[in-house]
Amino acid sequence: MSESSPGLQDKPIAIRVSRPDTPQEIAPTLFGSFLEPIGHSIYGGLWANVVENPSFEEGLWSAENLETLWNSRPELRAASSLGLPAPWEPLHESQGNRYSPVRGDAANSTQSILLMSLPGKEVGILEQVYLPVHRELKFSGSIWLKHIDGNNAVKLSLRRHAHPAEVLASSIVVAPSETWAKYTFHLELNPGQVAPLEPVDLVISLDGDARVLVDNIGLNPDDAVDGMDPDVLTLARELHSPAVRFGGNFTSAYNWHDGVGPLDIRVSKLNLAWGIPEYNTFGTLEFLRFCELIHARPQIALNLGTGTPREAAEWVSFVNAHWEDHRGGLTWELGNELWGDYQVGYPAPTLAAAATQANSEAVRKVDPSARLIATGGDAGVFQDWNAQQLATPPDTFNYLSSHFIMSEDVLLPEATNEFRTMALLALPWGLSQRIRDMKQQAIDAHRPKVQFAFTEWLMGANNLHAAPNYSNLGGALFAGGFLNAMMRNSDVVSIANMTGILEFGGIWKKREQVYASSAYWVLRSYAKAMPRTLLKVESTSPTFNISKGVTQLPEIKGAPYLDVVAALSEDGSKIVLLCVNRNLTRPESAVIDVSFIAVEGGPAQVTTIAGDGILEANDEYNPSRVVAVTHTERFTAKHPYTFPNASVTVIEIPFKK
Repeated sequence: MSESSPGLQDKPIAIRVSRPDTPQEIAPTLFGSFLEPIGHSIYGGLWANVVENPSFEEGLWSAENLETLWNSRPELRAASSLGLPAPWEPLHESQGNRYSPVRGDAANSTQSILLMSLPGKEVGILEQVYLPVHRELKFSGSIWLKHIDGNNAVKLSLRRHAHPAEVLASSIVVAPSETWAKYTFHLELNPGQVAPLEPVDLVISLDGDARVLVDNIGLNPDDAVDGMDPDVLTLARELHSPAVRFGGNFTSAYNWHDGVGPLDIRVSKLNLAWGIPEYNTFGTLEFLRFCELIHARPQIALNLGTGTPREAAEWVSFVNAHWEDHRGGLTWELGNELWGDYQVGYPAPTLAAAATQANSEAVRKVDPSARLIATGGDAGVFQDWNAQQLATPPDTFNYLSSHFIMSEDVLLPEATNEFRTMALLALPWGLSQRIRDMKQQAIDAHRPKVQFAFTEWLMGANNLHAAPNYSNLGGALFAGGFLNAMMRNSDVVSIANMTGILEFGGIWKKREQVYASSAYWVLRSYAKAMPRTLLKVESTSPTFNISKGVTQLPEIKGAPYLDVVAALSEDGSKIVLLCVNRNLTRPESAVIDVSFIAVEGGPAQVTTIAGDGILEANDEYNPSRVVAVTHTERFTAKHPYTFPNASVTVIEIPFKK
């Protein structure tokens, strides 16, 4: 790493804002987000049901993920020897085997569990769960039961974790039916009974000599909104994201028909992309409802792996029939990362363009106004792939996608952590030339109207304790730099979706504590400011160069330490300055000159995302280490301002036309 203008470091940086020679509009869809069933983004995250594997199925985790689960919780390995599927356990392990999985006789999916009690003893199964006791103490549940023999009373209870005798709340369900029937129950805790972040055990038990088949149990806090976590909904709504992409690697094996119809009959399956359960209880209508609740438009990726053009067209028709005015015109993505052999059913490279065209034609027959995104190539290998996509008929698609998922792998041998950090933070600056190369290829292919869509973007790192990552303050700096690059190139790029609205750069839920990553606060602050018309910025910021940096973009020149974009707000009432200080140790002093544009006198709103070091991060124990902090400050036409080291700042100055 080298600095190309070190002589300017001791002088205030001059930032001059003026009108550009050519107006350039910033599409609000640059501030989109992304939802995929990965990790606990949906189940255990957005979805409020606290129960995992509610229908007692086998085969919902890949062998690798199941082994990881067993290693982290050895008691689950022991439970599996009794026939209990993860993550269910016996209430009393000492009672031996009083449980039997039953395949082919189930209320949901393919398997239920036979519970067999003992005279004078309580027999049951349990699952360790976390509850949002910081906001809700009442819980409503449902369970499917089939009476086999003996006592027909089934007890549902919450108990102190690992203390089965300490019952915190309970409910008795009388279930005499010898055919499958659904029963509801309610559980209520007392204030202070359970501490936030404390696990409890959800127990299903029998007393006396009885046998019953058990299936499909759910437990939701009473404040759930259409099955969704209200804390997550609040943060998602406050993100001001205009569009949410529903897609990702799971897309290539996802059949949308699995996620419609009554919740009780939706079948649990293995999510092939990630080796985790897909319960299908969060499907198309639930996604559309989520979009409605957070005031975002759906942007859905179609299955070009195992799917067919007919299925794609049917999905488009279904969504159009259920979304707002039913007129269609939504944005649809024709597959996800089709160039990757990890995609289920990926097309051969020579057939990808034909698959794109076939699905495009099917979609346009049912919705001629649909906006279509074709899968584009990534990183430095886009040329050959994009050339084939650009050879399709001109009306095949409106956008070509690209993904900007970056890691800390660098070419420099024995690179220091500081070098890796600066190489990562410089990446968005280096991306601009790549974007221009992509656009020039489209022009040369006689497709000048094609725009680009960065439908996934993320910075990750393997060593979370030594490098910037989506989860720490480094992720905030990367996010600010990336969004600044998108706005500078908004004549070429009009869609971008941060990975993701849940997990990675977005909202997290662990042990029922909901919090946001530092990158979330950047996207939220940028989107809320609503920059719409790009202004010209001239800056004397010192810069640095990267050589042998991150594999995908190893050579980057002239990355500014203080990266500033300026724009007029959507309503024209404010000048918005979006500023990233990449200097990890030095606050950058600047003089912001807006004298070339008339400014209304009055206080400006200044929002800052900063922290104590590039690795500082939020978690369930300290959810507010890094947040957006806002204050007001009266700005003059030539205003001095000092940007904290390693920070992102959004300044909104009143503007008089």
